[in-house]
Amino acid sequence: MVAVALSSPPPPLLRLPPHAPSLMSPLPLPRLRPLRLGRRHLSSLAAVAAAVRQDSATWTQAPLTLIAPASRDASLFHVSIDVSDAPDLAAAHTAPGQYLQLRLPAAPKPVFLAIASPPALAAARGEFEFLVKRVAGSTTDLLCGLRRGEVVELSAVMGRGFEVERISPPEAFPTVLIFATGSGISPIRSLIESGINANKRSDVRLYYGVRNLQRMAYQDRFKDWESTGVKLVPVLSRPDDRWKGEQGYVQAAFSRAKQVLNASSTGAVLCGHKQMTEDVTTVLVADGVPKDKILKNF
Repeated sequence: MVAVALSSPPPPLLRLPPHAPSLMSPLPLPRLRPLRLGRRHLSSLAAVAAAVRQDSATWTQAPLTLIAPASRDASLFHVSIDVSDAPDLAAAHTAPGQYLQLRLPAAPKPVFLAIASPPALAAARGEFEFLVKRVAGSTTDLLCGLRRGEVVELSAVMGRGFEVERISPPEAFPTVLIFATGSGISPIRSLIESGINANKRSDVRLYYGVRNLQRMAYQDRFKDWESTGVKLVPVLSRPDDRWKGEQGYVQAAFSRAKQVLNASSTGAVLCGHKQMTEDVTTVLVADGVPKDKILKNF
């Protein structure tokens, strides 16, 4: 071993004055005032916590079983979702006109969708069917671009649906007027296929308005609907020259037809554009139809 000689002596030890604190003793900490939250802050925190609990409890993952165009121009899509592993969710669909929210991981916000299938389908097969309007850049655009087997998330079923008991029994309300525009036909399909007892009523009419036949969904179901006693009145706002049926808006088509024999025994069901529902409600009430007999899917 080689010894190394120091060229200078080591520095003297540091000596602290008697009143200085020891380097090993803990430094005194500043006194902290207790945090006092006002009632508003506490309620806000409670609301956030409740929202987190609710969010984790109410969203259900479910796989897609069908994604397919529902109109000739592919502006509408059929979407089916398997909820057989969520029996409580399936059982919550009890009335036509109910709806829920659907969300995707890549989408910034969920979308509200009316359930198009009748409640019996969820009970028998554990499946929800929807009619989805594809809007570029939206959640529905992403949804319609998915494939069978991919997973989405569904909220709890919402709304009372159409309170059909308010226009029952059929013999007391022989006339039922149904109005739908665009994708608003979705919950109307659920209503018709749930059984509105159209064959026990003398006059059940469906005024269904869209821009043209290329945007009209469920054309393959029209004969089945008519076989149950529903008279279908398609109304096109921008038809081509070959169209010989009703033109314009559904409220105008109804005003031209009228033929309401007894307003007090007439019921109505509305779903679609806000302006349409407001205009039709005004016309019906003016004709004497009781306002509480005009059903909407709230």
